[in-house]
Amino acid sequence: MTQTMVINVNGQDQTIEAEPDSMLLYALRDNLGLHGPKFGCGLSQCGACTIIMNGVALHSCVTPLAAAQGQKITTLEGLSENGKPNPLQQAFIDEQAAQCGYCINGMIMTAQALIERKPHASRDDIKAALQGNLCRCGTHMRILRAVERVTTPQAQQGAGQ
Repeated sequence: MTQTMVINVNGQDQTIEAEPDSMLLYALRDNLGLHGPKFGCGLSQCGACTIIMNGVALHSCVTPLAAAQGQKITTLEGLSENGKPNPLQQAFIDEQAAQCGYCINGMIMTAQALIERKPHASRDDIKAALQGNLCRCGTHMRILRAVERVTTPQAQQGAGQ
């Protein structure tokens, strides 16, 4: 049965008419028009649908909409700062870390949650965090470099050179 639910997405309360057990991903894309999270596998195995809920990266394709009520949700669209890419998004641009781009939402959102939790994450930390995100284009090294631009002080110093 359809219900009216209010969820906080990217700092704003949003009212949604939907089934409580429908997937959060569908509400974000279909009801709110947010296209950062992608439908990939629908089985929580690829990471294309990743969002951040209360500081934790999770797959919105297996998260019921009802679980989002009262939670703070951030999507890729919510990371920008004053209409400009945040430092991590800019690092992905600078490293040209996207080829087809389908995995990038998941990579960025997972890395952002890691950075918020551990600002100076090591390469091993980054690899472990991103392990649940699939990229079939082979841009893994660019993705690692992009995240390291934000987490490693030495990389930040060398980025402008």
